[in-house]
Amino acid sequence: MTTEPKNLIEIRNLTHDYGSVRALDDVSLDIRENEFFALLGPSGCGKTTLLRILAGFETPLTGSVELSGQDLTALPANKRPINLMFQSYALFPHMSVGANIAYGLEREKLPKDEIKSRVDEVLETVGLQDKVKARPSQLSGGQRQRVALARAIVKRPKLLLLDEPLSALDRKVRSEMQLELKRLQLEVGITFVVVTHDQEEAMSMADRIAVMVEGKVGQVDSPVDLYQRPNTAYVADFIGDGNFFDGVVVPEGIMHKSLGLLPGNRYGKDISGDAHLLIRPEDMRLADSGEHSIPAVVQDVQFFGGASTLVLSIVGRTAPILVSQPGATSAHRGAVVNLTWSAQKAIILPNDPRRSAL
Repeated sequence: MTTEPKNLIEIRNLTHDYGSVRALDDVSLDIRENEFFALLGPSGCGKTTLLRILAGFETPLTGSVELSGQDLTALPANKRPINLMFQSYALFPHMSVGANIAYGLEREKLPKDEIKSRVDEVLETVGLQDKVKARPSQLSGGQRQRVALARAIVKRPKLLLLDEPLSALDRKVRSEMQLELKRLQLEVGITFVVVTHDQEEAMSMADRIAVMVEGKVGQVDSPVDLYQRPNTAYVADFIGDGNFFDGVVVPEGIMHKSLGLLPGNRYGKDISGDAHLLIRPEDMRLADSGEHSIPAVVQDVQFFGGASTLVLSIVGRTAPILVSQPGATSAHRGAVVNLTWSAQKAIILPNDPRRSAL
């Protein structure tokens, strides 16, 4: 029998303002022990404010934060068993890698033997044993990121906060470090909370993701559930690509004003009236003869090695339709094709005024 993971952090009813701007609006969240948790959302959604409250750099207007049952709300930042890895890495340029990592332990006046042992151990964990005497300027971006991470985990915090940790890296190194961060989190057994606006970054690393929407929590779920079972059109639109259709809910799906009946699934939710139908690009396909389908014109074909993306247009709809197919496709620009999908794969979502009509 598997036991339910314990909560490390319990956030209750946090509200915070900056003047007349409400940055957080009654936010409640649970973050589990040894979990890689992501706060995901666009600029201004409240994710960084929440991170700063966890770190102790901001005091909320109302609400509480507990770590392992201890109320942190009034505890200063330097008294919390929490460390923060800054976006800029904030390494001391005049110090060696080893000295950078040891700095926090020396400030705590730990014995020299223990400091050396812990620095050596964390250097091995991040794979930088041979860089102990190097200066930050002699390292690549990915290596500097590892030093910053090593400096953060060497103090063995219960919680590590990461503020856009990979934004300074190029795409290839960023992809490598996504895997590396996840490996390190599992190896050191520390709860990680990462703030990011990058959906791919959150989806590739996190066990669970909280999508922040205008100071509120839009949805908390695993990456798979967020993608396959979003609660709102806003969350669905923010997580991956999707084809949205607007219409009125009917028993079989939605009724579109110009396309007619579009089959879909409510998954047991009580949705009526105006609604959105979401179909992911990989869940649409070109119809066989005789299937119920919608005619479309191929506007562009994009080939990415393992898959092709068709960009299609439909009469009565301004936004393009995206269809993803494995491998190469025989469709070409200007061709007329017929689109279909399984009703089980098409998700009906409540009307959301933040989405423009399609």
